[in-house]
Amino acid sequence: MFGLAILFGCIVGFALGLTGGGGGIFAVPLLVYGLAVSPRQAVTISLASVGGTALFGAVPRMVRGQVELRTGLLFALTGMLGAPLGSYLSTLVPESMLLVLFAVLMLVVAQRMWAKACNPALPSGVCPVESRPGTERTACHRDADGKLQLTTGCARLMGLVGLMTGVLSGMFGVGGGFVIVPALVICSGMAIHQAVGTSLFVIVLISISGVSSQLAAGSELPLGITAQFMAGGFGGIWLGGVVAKRLHGRTLQKTFSVAVVLVAIFMIFRSVVL
Repeated sequence: MFGLAILFGCIVGFALGLTGGGGGIFAVPLLVYGLAVSPRQAVTISLASVGGTALFGAVPRMVRGQVELRTGLLFALTGMLGAPLGSYLSTLVPESMLLVLFAVLMLVVAQRMWAKACNPALPSGVCPVESRPGTERTACHRDADGKLQLTTGCARLMGLVGLMTGVLSGMFGVGGGFVIVPALVICSGMAIHQAVGTSLFVIVLISISGVSSQLAAGSELPLGITAQFMAGGFGGIWLGGVVAKRLHGRTLQKTFSVAVVLVAIFMIFRSVVL
């Protein structure tokens, strides 16, 4: 089990380092089916290990200036409010139904991300004012220096997506990167590499809230497995970061889309067939 925990953590970390998200979605099934951990404990371990691994990846990106702190904090603050709500809802709503709905959402996001990578001028369909004529076609826009103009509409949009991310984190033990990265790219016009770094920063803060909520609800956190999982994650996120730096932005965006589709198919298969 010692070797498996490190290996699985490495897989999760690699997904985080490459795309800025997706590690948590892999973490829970790996823990449940690979290490025979109970689902409730798997959620808590996932949140703790993904948060710690994301911190390891976020720090060097902050040093390189690849994290937009103001945008990330807006996401994180609302996400930290959503995590306890997600923990509570997980006890009320059938998990299989929510997983299928989430997987469908992921497929839609993947399609739009792929389309935007092929044609950056294409409206994403996510921001309601994006297709309107004029210079400001999205709720969020940037000035000539590339700095995000945090208008009321933009703050509302970012806060809403952050809240949704927190709810998903609390319910399923995911960091929420599969929601954060597309939202940052599509709605705020952030470059994909910048979005990956900002996503890792947000995941750290949301994971802290999620772990606290799970522990308050009575879940246990086995420190041994968590430490091994996190240790593997450190190596994986470093490797993912190295690979990501060698990929062009659009290539990374398409890679992200493919990863989203694969995870969504796995989630549907797990929920419907198993």
